[in-house]
Parts: sequence; structure tokens; C-alpha cells
Amino acid sequence: MPRNPGKVFALALASIALIGPLAVHLFLPVIPAIKAALGLSDALAQGIFSIALIGMAVSTLFYGSLADRYGRRPVLLSGLLLFLVGSLLSFIAPSVEWLIAGRFVQALGAGCGITLVRAIARDAYGPEQLVKAIAYLTMFYTLGPMVAPIAGGMLVDAFGWRSVFFLALFGGAAILLGAWLVIYETRPAGVDGKSGGSVAGGYLDLFSHMRFTCFVLQTGFNTGAFLAAASGAAFLMKEVLHRPAVEYGFWFLCFPVGFFCGNFVSSRIGAKGSIEGMVASGCALSTLAVAALAGLLIAGYLTPAAIFAPGFFITFAQGIALPYGQSGAMAVNPKLAGTASGIGACVQNLLGALMVQIFGFLANGTIWPMVIVTSLSAGLGLATGVLPWLRARGEESRTRA
Repeated sequence: MPRNPGKVFALALASIALIGPLAVHLFLPVIPAIKAALGLSDALAQGIFSIALIGMAVSTLFYGSLADRYGRRPVLLSGLLLFLVGSLLSFIAPSVEWLIAGRFVQALGAGCGITLVRAIARDAYGPEQLVKAIAYLTMFYTLGPMVAPIAGGMLVDAFGWRSVFFLALFGGAAILLGAWLVIYETRPAGVDGKSGGSVAGGYLDLFSHMRFTCFVLQTGFNTGAFLAAASGAAFLMKEVLHRPAVEYGFWFLCFPVGFFCGNFVSSRIGAKGSIEGMVASGCALSTLAVAALAGLLIAGYLTPAAIFAPGFFITFAQGIALPYGQSGAMAVNPKLAGTASGIGACVQNLLGALMVQIFGFLANGTIWPMVIVTSLSAGLGLATGVLPWLRARGEESRTRA
């Protein structure tokens, strides 16, 4: 295979990013249906969603380190195959225990996508073009959240909840075939991850940098704000406003469209904007959007527009902060780019799962769990996202002095 990435390579790489939406966003309109079909509590129904985020968070730690040691391609193909196994188990699950197990295996496989796409992009396009590459890849990724909830809602209403996992199985098989045919090994020649020290040593090295720690934490907290808003919207639409699942899927478009637009802005700005400044700006905008959402709901404007219009700006802000945060985290130690990508994906999914599960435990049929969890997550995202910018400003002041 040629070692200069072309359009087919970029398309195959972008399609791998869709594995995440097939495991996460496709399931959102299914939650109320599974709750009703299996007679589950709110917390358990939400737990079946959260288990996917937890599984992805755990697996990304291993994918990044394994890819640094053994290469990107074999680890990627193994993860995609594992996703197919989990999708099949979920599809044929005879009980809720089997469904939870299938979802966990599916998520373990899906973790390869978000982690290795970033690492492969850095290898193939170089650190100078990484912000732009991640932004474009994430723009393609948003096609998944745009289509998945609508498709999932239509399938649930027409054929029941199992049909959603059949779609995930079919889509995962197509992505695996494309990756096997097109994606070549991108780990730089002569780089042997086995000689780079222990995995734990790599983690300690990265987390010893405040800049790295803040970048990955703000990504996780901003993701938590989005997922808590999306989960809260699903419950409010179905159980309070009594709208069909397919209508939720159409309103849900506000989230990925906002994310798409934010990434488009990031791709246009590229290296012209400072990493610290762009991350801080995105976090500040996210906090303002969550404040608007909370204000509308508390004031009594419980309508789909009041829920999803602020949601557009929550994900728009995330689309600005995310590519810069990811690029900055991987730039801390280039030799550990795969490990850094894995940690970033892990923290993103783990904190997202934490916020979703907190929402599940607090869910009581009112607006307050959604208001509390989104506000908490956005506030923590702002705190961690602004710290690198403040430190950079302080260093600039000392240099001028």
C-alpha cells in the first residue's frame, strides 16, 4: 500500500469513527423501549447505556498502549471484530443480563475507533495538520449522531428494540471490511513501543504535565454535559411530553449539527488559534449554553425547542474545544501519542458515563436531575479548560517582564 494517505484512506479512517455512534447514540432512543419491554427501573435502563461508555473508557486505555507497542492496524482490526461479537450478543440476548454483557463487549470493541483514529491521523498527517485533521474527522463522525437516533427511533417504532443491534452488526461489518482493505500500518518506521518503558510509566509521565491533565479532563466534563443533556432530553420527551421515539430522533439532530458546526469552525481556524485560548473559549461557551438551558427549564418553558436549542450550542462549544484539547494532549509527549489518545478517550467516556449514571440515579420525572448534572459537568469543564490558558497568559507576562 502507498504510504501517502489519499481520499479513500481518509474516507475509511473517517468511517471507523462511526463505530462510536453505533455503540452510543444509536442506543439513545432505545432506552425507554427497553425499560418498558423488560420492566426495568430508570437506573438500570440508564445503566445499560452507561455500561457502553464505561466499556469504551476502559478499553481505550489498552488500545492506545497496544497500538504504540504492536502497531495500529492489528489492534484496530481486533477491536472492530470484537464490536461485531458484542453486537451479535446484544441482538440475540434472551435476558437483561445477556444484554448488559453484549453491550459491554460491543463497547470494548468500539473503544478502538475514537482512540486509533486520532493516533493514525497524527501518524499520517503530522502534528502540524493534526487539529485540522481531527476537526474534519470529527465532522464526519457527527454524521453518526445525526443519523443514528433517527434510524434507531424508526427501527424501534417499527420493529422493536432488537432491530437496532442488527443495524449495528451490519454497519460494523461494513466498517471492518473497509478498514481491512484500506488502512495500512501508520506507526512510524523504526519506532518500537516495547522499548518505551512500562505502560504505567507512560501514564505517570503524561499526567505529570498539568497541561495534559487539564486538556483531557475538560474533554470528559464537556462530553458529560452533552450526554446528560441528551439522556435527560430522551426521558423528558418520552415520559413528560409523551412524544414518539422517532420525534426525539429528529430533535436530537440539534446536538450533532452543533458539534459539526463547531468542528467546522475549528477546521477553518486550525493552527491560527492558540490551543489554550480555543479550549478556554469552547468551555466558556458550553457553560453559557447550559445556563441558558437551565434557565429556560426552571422558568417553565418545557418544550422540545427549549431543550434542544441550547443543546445545539452545548455541542457547538464542544466542537471548538475538543480538537484543540486532543491535539494539545497528544503533543505533550509525541512518543506516547497513542497512549495519550487512549487516555483522552478513556477520560472522555468515563466522565461522560459518570454524569449519565448520576442523572439516572437522580431521575424522578422532573427537570431537576438534568439541570443539576449538566450544570455540574459544564462548570467542571470550564474550571479545567481555563487553567492552561491562565498559565499560558502568566508565562507570557513573565516573559515580557
